[in-house]
Amino acid sequence: MELDSRGQGPMDILHGLVSSSSADHSSSTPPRMRCQDPRQCGQKLIRRQPLEPREESEIPVSRHLNILHLVVLGVGSTLGVGVYIVVGEVALFVAGPAIIISFLVAALSSVLSGLCYAEFGTRIKWTSSAYHYSYISVGELWAFIAGWNLILSYVFATASVSKAWSYTFDGLIGSHISQALQRAFSQYMPDYLARYPDFIALAVVLLLTGALALGARESLLVTRVFTGINVLVLIFIILSGFFKGDLHNWKLTEQDYTSITPGSGGISSLGPLGSGGFVPFGLGGILRGAAICFYALVGFDAIVTKEQEALNPRRSIPWSILITISICFLAYSGVSAALTLMVPYYLIHPESPLPQAFLYIGWDVARYVVAVTTLCALTSRLQSIFFPIPEVIRDMARDGLLFRKLASVFAHTRTPIMAIMSSGNIAGLLALLFKFSDLVDLMSIGNLLVYSLVSFSVLVLRYQPEQTLSKKEETDISRHEASPSEPVPEARTSRILKTLWFPTSTIPTLKSGQIVYGCTSLLVLLLTILSVILAQWSSQVFSGDPGLTTVAVLLLLLITGVTVIIWRQPKDPAPEYFKVPALPVLPLVSIFVNIYLMMLMTPRTWTQFGIWNAIGFLIYFGYGIRHSLAGNNHR
Repeated sequence: MELDSRGQGPMDILHGLVSSSSADHSSSTPPRMRCQDPRQCGQKLIRRQPLEPREESEIPVSRHLNILHLVVLGVGSTLGVGVYIVVGEVALFVAGPAIIISFLVAALSSVLSGLCYAEFGTRIKWTSSAYHYSYISVGELWAFIAGWNLILSYVFATASVSKAWSYTFDGLIGSHISQALQRAFSQYMPDYLARYPDFIALAVVLLLTGALALGARESLLVTRVFTGINVLVLIFIILSGFFKGDLHNWKLTEQDYTSITPGSGGISSLGPLGSGGFVPFGLGGILRGAAICFYALVGFDAIVTKEQEALNPRRSIPWSILITISICFLAYSGVSAALTLMVPYYLIHPESPLPQAFLYIGWDVARYVVAVTTLCALTSRLQSIFFPIPEVIRDMARDGLLFRKLASVFAHTRTPIMAIMSSGNIAGLLALLFKFSDLVDLMSIGNLLVYSLVSFSVLVLRYQPEQTLSKKEETDISRHEASPSEPVPEARTSRILKTLWFPTSTIPTLKSGQIVYGCTSLLVLLLTILSVILAQWSSQVFSGDPGLTTVAVLLLLLITGVTVIIWRQPKDPAPEYFKVPALPVLPLVSIFVNIYLMMLMTPRTWTQFGIWNAIGFLIYFGYGIRHSLAGNNHR
């Protein structure tokens, strides 16, 4: 298998571990040939796609979208189930009124990830998918992980939004459907599934699947109209909360709880309802809530898809992402404040929080207005999250990482019918049987992983050399790297250390790219270990436990040293695209925050997440690694 000369960055990391004969196979190698040795398999895992698009001919697209247009698109793709359903779940069970701080932490994490997305969107103009970003930057295995978890995020998001739609519709008509289904099926449902099969949510997903299979397209006009209505109603909710709210609901005590439930006297705390006050579940509840609230801020990546239509994308894309996240944070925090001021947090309805809150304060008409608006917002959100799923599946199938049949296109409507039907059936089954909280948690952890991979890819790609070098540059680099090694081991070690701290070139080279790739991979490992320690034993670390505190300090010192090594390497000097500031610190902080939030997820979520990825690895190592176009490249 011949290595692609345009993919010279991360693929060369294992160059010293791979024998020269493993790179000399003919390009006519049959696609079903298995790995002959572990070194060849390792080389396959990091093969990359070229930076240029596969199709050379491009249809010119007029640039007409300004920052306002992009912000409307981003807000419309982000505001949805988070503000109408997740707010109630998190406030009731996880964070209480401190959900406002949870949204702040989630927004800061989203800003870091959004800036990394903006760099890729302005640099790699022919795609907006984290799957392609990873394939170009860090190799095939990471690309498969990114793509597979993008599918997880979109499919589980579709299921959760359809379930939220079902909850809202059922609440609008008096909860008669859910009560009847619960009476009929609850005794047959195991504890790890929903209380009853949600046939309304299943019907919503199947209708959406059918519409997409018949050639329906996402409507920007519908998104704009629903976004306008959505924002107006949210302003009404926020103002209502401040007029009808009671600050005492942020200072609740045990007496307030026992006055509502007289038979519960004698308790020393609210038990599963926390300890009262503004932060009833402590710092742990705030951070756990931030991990779930991250779900509500996913959607800004829709802005990146419009790079070719944006005016001055180098400026408009990053600013639109920042403004979108800021507006959504203000909306979420404002609604959270209004909800927890109107209703004591332990009385919030988990499935229909806002309509029931207006019922609680006696505004029955407003309850119906909010419920209808919620249905409109969720319908708009459904089209924005379900329509991209078939595109990701089709791209992965075309690249050979998923089964080729999934790339089949129905000639009459020119839609990827197999990708649509498979994703729609999976989303429908999940909406039918899974709990809403499980769907939200899995969608959040999937997005946190994908955004971490995007930040990782930005950091690696910025320090890589141009993928096409002149023959003179290749000769110079080869001569430099083929220089005889020092006869004395101490002198050789000194030369290596000098290369790490004082690079010989002012522009990225193969050697500096390898150093950055290796150091970044090491940093991800160190940050993961630190995140596990802080997530599981934070109280012991900060209370001065000798063992854990020593380990944490050593990890911080190692992380600082490796970060300085990366900072010393030459960066890509090209000025024509937006660049993440404060490199390499900002992407590394983004990776750390995302991984830390992932570590706060429950063991149940990690188990389900592990099962999903185990299925993906079976597909990749059983099929994708042998059918990949990157490995059987005849171009």
